[in-house]
Amino acid sequence: MTIRVLLADDQALVRGALATLLDLEPDMTVVGEVGRGDEVVAAAQEHRPDVVLLDVEMPGLDGIGATAALHEVLPDVRVLIVTTFGRPGYLRRALQSGASGFVVKDTPARQLAEAVRRVHSGLRVVDPALAADSLAGGDSPLTARETEVLRAARQGGSVADIARAVSLSEGTVRNHLSSAIGKTMARNRADAVRVAEESGWL
Repeated sequence: MTIRVLLADDQALVRGALATLLDLEPDMTVVGEVGRGDEVVAAAQEHRPDVVLLDVEMPGLDGIGATAALHEVLPDVRVLIVTTFGRPGYLRRALQSGASGFVVKDTPARQLAEAVRRVHSGLRVVDPALAADSLAGGDSPLTARETEVLRAARQGGSVADIARAVSLSEGTVRNHLSSAIGKTMARNRADAVRVAEESGWL
């Protein structure tokens, strides 16, 4: 039985390399490629893959959002996250969104192909070092609102700009920022955004 694979990565060179590697496997065929997260569901509906390989950071919709959208529309399609950004927070959020596996891009080709097979067969595959880091790091300490405010703060801009972006008062935004800075043990707003991003919480 041939495993039908869809690739989603915004870097054409990476996509091409993955397609070449997987097409060399006798039991796999790459049926489609997309470069944006918001194209994943439509491509999956068109090509009917068994397994989708998703990057995390993509335009339109990130890989975790794309995983959730795909899981809702085509729950039988398996998702394997293949990313440069091996962050514990990303791993937790990806699995919570319905991903069956999470590996980093420097995984050897043979191991990547085996990960696709294992995910296809219904097993869960997680990079072992990342799994250990994830268990050590714990869940995000940020509330949903604090996360939303920090995401808006990534764009820069004033408190008023952030308030408009998230439809909250300036005072409420200041409170959320202050709380997020405290929880991330950051020096300031920009540092809180950095810490949260590096932990995979945004």
